[in-house]
Amino acid sequence: MDFVAGCIGGAAGVLVGHPFDTVKVRLQVQSVDKPLYRGTFHCFQSIIRQETMFGLYKGIGSPMMGLTFINAIVFGVQGNTMRLLGNDTPMNQFLAGAAAGAIQCVICCPMELAKTRMQLQGTGEKKSSRKLYKNSLDCLARIYNRDGLRGVNRGMVTTLIRETPGFGVYFLAYDVLTRSLGCEPDDRLMIPKLLFAGGMAGIASWLSTYPVDVIKSRLQADGVGGVNRYSSIADCVRQSIKREGYMVFTRGLTSTLLRAFPVNAATFATVTLILMYSRGVEVGPKDCELAPPSHQAQLQQQAQPSSL
Repeated sequence: MDFVAGCIGGAAGVLVGHPFDTVKVRLQVQSVDKPLYRGTFHCFQSIIRQETMFGLYKGIGSPMMGLTFINAIVFGVQGNTMRLLGNDTPMNQFLAGAAAGAIQCVICCPMELAKTRMQLQGTGEKKSSRKLYKNSLDCLARIYNRDGLRGVNRGMVTTLIRETPGFGVYFLAYDVLTRSLGCEPDDRLMIPKLLFAGGMAGIASWLSTYPVDVIKSRLQADGVGGVNRYSSIADCVRQSIKREGYMVFTRGLTSTLLRAFPVNAATFATVTLILMYSRGVEVGPKDCELAPPSHQAQLQQQAQPSSL
């Protein structure tokens, strides 16, 4: 039930947050010479006007498909690492989260590659006149046939650099916030506190690694339209700074932060409700800070979203 709750909670997070992610990717990779969007809200308006509401959900199949595998990896690695480390301390939470983040990149990188390519397909068109990819699986299959495993894993290094500290910061921030807020066994505000802690932890995680995410998105979008602009990570960083300055690393940040809180809130609310219904009084206010360390760590694993 823990695994099922985590998967359903993660799915709720994807449904809530994917439109913001689409806006983020569009802003990150748009041409500086001929920008299509003036900012976050203009991008939202333009996509809905030109591509209908469904344009915001382009590429959602890929994160939905990868959700189960990512959650399985994150839950398993984080839990086993915490048991190996023994003590439930903030530093151990960071190390366990970092380990989980690093290993789940095996699924996360191809999933986000397909998501990015699908999100950029048919930009500005209500009905694409020529669709290169039918769906996320077809996208990955075509990339594999053309470029092999290296093509499917494009952006793996930047994904690893982003996810390893990102998940570590998430678990660390969540642990510190839940300890600071305090949860009594009969606290009626237990769920709002967990939602707040999860949302703020997600924001902290994104802020800590966002510049890397910009580079990752550009590398994974490179080649769309048949033109490759970047030869390496360093070349992408160099060209981006030269053409757009250091502010390039904040492109799409507004939509990302707007997405971070509700995604984590939706995930935590869904997971908490499922666990409360399935376990009765065992899961609730009593499972917060006053719970044994091992049980607290387990609760944090269950509430961890699949994508920060």
